[in-house]
Parts: sequence; C-alpha cells; structure tokens
Amino acid sequence: MTNKLLTFTAAMAFGATAAMAEEVHVYNWSDYIDEELLSKFEEETGIDLVYDVFDSNELLETKMLAGGSGYDVVVPTGSFLQRQIAAGAFQKLDKSKLPNLENMWDVIEDRTAQYDPGNEYSINYMWGTTGIGVNTGKVAEVLGDDAPINSLDLVFDPANMEKLAACGVYFLDAPTEMIPAALKYLGLNPDSKDADEIEKAGEVLMAVRPYVAKFHSSEYINALANGDICVAFGWSGDILQARDRAAEADNGVEVAYNAPTEGALMWFDQMAIPTDAPNPDGAHKFLNFIMDAENMAAASNYVYYANGNKASQEFLVEDVIGDTAIYPDEATLENLYTVSPYDPKVQRVVTRLWTKIKSGT
Repeated sequence: MTNKLLTFTAAMAFGATAAMAEEVHVYNWSDYIDEELLSKFEEETGIDLVYDVFDSNELLETKMLAGGSGYDVVVPTGSFLQRQIAAGAFQKLDKSKLPNLENMWDVIEDRTAQYDPGNEYSINYMWGTTGIGVNTGKVAEVLGDDAPINSLDLVFDPANMEKLAACGVYFLDAPTEMIPAALKYLGLNPDSKDADEIEKAGEVLMAVRPYVAKFHSSEYINALANGDICVAFGWSGDILQARDRAAEADNGVEVAYNAPTEGALMWFDQMAIPTDAPNPDGAHKFLNFIMDAENMAAASNYVYYANGNKASQEFLVEDVIGDTAIYPDEATLENLYTVSPYDPKVQRVVTRLWTKIKSGT
C-alpha cells in the first residue's frame, strides 16, 4: 500500500511537472502584439501560452530584480535590459535553438549590442525614435508655413517656444530622453556623462521651461489628438497613435511626427529570458516563433511599430514599411543615436537637474 502510494505520488508529481513544462509565461507591454499570433503559437507548438502585460519599465524591473517572477519571456527597453543583465536577471540565449535568428536585421543588432554585447541575452522585438509631434495647422498659424517642425530648433529655441506656448507644448517627463536631446542641440555627444556638459543641456531646457505647459510621458497622446496642445516632444509610437486617433475622430486635427534632423534617440524593446524562467526551452520556442518573418510582420502590421527583423519587411503592409515616421529613410536612420545608463554619481546630477527643470526654479 505504501509503495503504491509513493508510486502514485511520484507519478502525480511527474505529471504536474510535465504540465508546467507545457506552459510558457510571457510578460509584454500592453496592446503590443496581434492576439491572433498568441493562438497561432499554441496551435503550432501545443504549448499553452500565459500572456500578461505591463505598462512601465519600472514595474518590470522591480519584478526582474526581485527574482522569482515566474515568467519565461519578458520585454524590457534596451537601457533597462543593460542594467538587468548586469544584475544577473537574464540567461544567455541558446542560439542553436533559434534558427530564425538569420532573419534579424544587422543594422538593428549593431545598435542593440550597446545594451547587450553580442546580442547574447536578447532579440529585438520593436524599435522607434523620440522626436517631435505637431498639430500642423496650429503650428503654422503661430510660426508660419516654414516652421521648423523637423528640427530641435522648434522646441529648444526660446523665440519659437514663446510663441508656441499660446497653443500648448508638452515634454516627456524623462530626463534620459530630454537631456540627450538638449546635448544634441548643442552639438555635444548625446550620451555624454560629463557633469559640466549635462549642466549645459540643463541650461537649454531651463531657457524654454517657462513655455512648457506640462512634463508627462503619456498625456500628450490625447492632448495632441484632441487639439489641446500643438507640440509634444515624445515617443514615435505615441505620436503616431495621436495622429491616428485624430484621423479617426475626424476632428480637423492633423498630427505629424518627425525625428529631428539633428539626430534622434533610438529606443529598443528587447525580448529576453529570465535566469529563473520555469520553461526556458519553451521560451526559446516562443522567441523563434516571433522571429519567423511572417509572424513578426503580423505583429508590426498590428501595432504600427518598426521591428528588428529584416526578413519580415517583405510582408509588411505599405502603411507600415512605407511610412518614414515608422521606418526612417537611410539618411535619418544613420543620424539616430543611442544612449547608455548613467552611473550612480552622474545619475544624482541628472536627478537633481531634472527636479530643478520641472519645478522651473
């Protein structure tokens, strides 16, 4: 009787383990994938996909650094990924299990290598830029038809900003986005870690601070779409959402996005496997599935973001691949820059400076 019970218990434990091995837990940004792909993955692999969403890098980072997240695949932004790799939060990819790596785009891999040398821990999912969104009609009314809507002059020249204040300007509440842009405006290295140069960038921002209505990292979407503001310095995808919402509402608001001609920050959302992933083999199957050219194209066609998969481009709809706000032309792409995390000492300088800029004192 005891032996039978032990045998039964062992069988149950084995069955439970086997059942768990047939699940893959994915943690991604909200509204960031075509849900039909999730069903397709389950049908093709026989693996149950448990798909959860988050809305900030900070939330994801808290889970990653605490350990025991229970996820097999997560999607941090590049600079956060870099910190999390250093903290031991991720495992190296087994590239022998990822034959679809051949589909990836070397141009993007060269950029993401700054955060993940050799791309040993991650693959690119989506990428975009940080730049200028405008209500074209209102900006033309204020500055004329030749307004520099594709230049940092629009938002960093106090003479322009003083006039634009009448129709409303929002900036990202993100020093890691705004300070590099101000450095670029000054002709300095946007990835500078020199405290004196960072202070100079702060002077640029302080000079236009009186004309910024709000610092916020999401409210500018609806504000721009509704015509409540005329300029936002924000993320490409958000401003394109504002453009589409305005078009759907047919409210007379025309929104345009431009990566500044001086250069724009390029951001990357990377898929990676936590060190303690319950099912790393299943995680690799999910990554390989995502890197299939048609699957990756389906994701981009749904969310209207660029991806790091070169082979997917032949399957992208024209509204995506043909939109230079999503896929910049070659000259613009060459002019994009990346930045790396600040060390603790420089971070204190940045935090203090940003507090001063936001308060305007």
